[in-house]
Amino acid sequence: MAKATYKDSGVDLELYRNAMERLPGLMERTETPRVRRLPGGFAGMFQLDFEKGSPFRRNYEDPVLISCTDGVGTKLKIAQAMNSHMTVGIDLVAMSVNDAICCGAEPLFFLDYVAMGKDNPPLLEKIVSGISDGCVQANSALLGGETAIMPDMYGPDDYDLGGFCVGVASKKDLIDGSKIQPGDVVIGIASTGLHSNGFSLVRKVVFSLSELNVFDTIQNSGTELDGQLVGEVLLTPTRIYVKPAMQILENFREAVHGVAHITGGGLHENLERVVPAGSRVLIDRGSWTVKPVFRWIQKLGEIEEDEMYRVFNMGLGLVMVLAADQVEAIRASLDGMGLENWVIGKVVEGQKAVVWND
Repeated sequence: MAKATYKDSGVDLELYRNAMERLPGLMERTETPRVRRLPGGFAGMFQLDFEKGSPFRRNYEDPVLISCTDGVGTKLKIAQAMNSHMTVGIDLVAMSVNDAICCGAEPLFFLDYVAMGKDNPPLLEKIVSGISDGCVQANSALLGGETAIMPDMYGPDDYDLGGFCVGVASKKDLIDGSKIQPGDVVIGIASTGLHSNGFSLVRKVVFSLSELNVFDTIQNSGTELDGQLVGEVLLTPTRIYVKPAMQILENFREAVHGVAHITGGGLHENLERVVPAGSRVLIDRGSWTVKPVFRWIQKLGEIEEDEMYRVFNMGLGLVMVLAADQVEAIRASLDGMGLENWVIGKVVEGQKAVVWND
């Protein structure tokens, strides 16, 4: 009887080692001055602050750590069908760091978890390249991660992703929505498209009901999407809002009373999470540009308008509730960063809710 080996069970340690050797450079390009190198160590190290006299010293007052974790969901099925894996890592980073900035936090570092059905060093390198790109966009260090090879859990070409970020803010600078009050103004900042939510519905509408595939071209949508590949449109990566948010908070922190990342649950549900009792948010329907991808999906699936707004971001990836006297200055700053934005509503006195201003 032949002796069993780990390789026989589906895990090739030599191939795994080859995969791991591809990753250090992708991590190093994300390093910030506070990363402490620990070659060959069992953990990543990050210095919260710098020594006195350092030009990078932050001087946090009563620092509070903020942590977020998330995944990419069934958008991965589209990446796998397209054999296009360079952008889902950006989505992974975005889903966590965009949550962290809602508390006023500066994202510091990121950890990833990649689960695969078999060792595939080139595929892993592509995935982590995207994660590295996302960390660069978020000014966050890719401090470490885990790659798990689980042939009995996943098919040979399947993989799943998880991510985790840690951020920091001085206690006095935390944003929790408690300062939101009648008279505040709500602005929305444009998304790049679907981001990473609602893909179970998207896949049902596009691939099951409409019987399209990822390599089909979009036709008869009546929008700029016509002629583009279905898969490429659906894989448009999530916008990372960290750098613009940090600039706004650096210059206008006292005017920012609430921030919401618009993910699953849509505008109403996510914004309501930061609205305090006694404040009612009135949203002006039609005050911003809805991305063509949403109307295309709505048309394909004959989806009700309320369902669209309940599931998708509908063109708004981040929403801020601001003191009225600083709205124009903040919008000008966003314009200067090339971020399309709109005044979408206001806060009035009333029972806590986010409703249409009809």
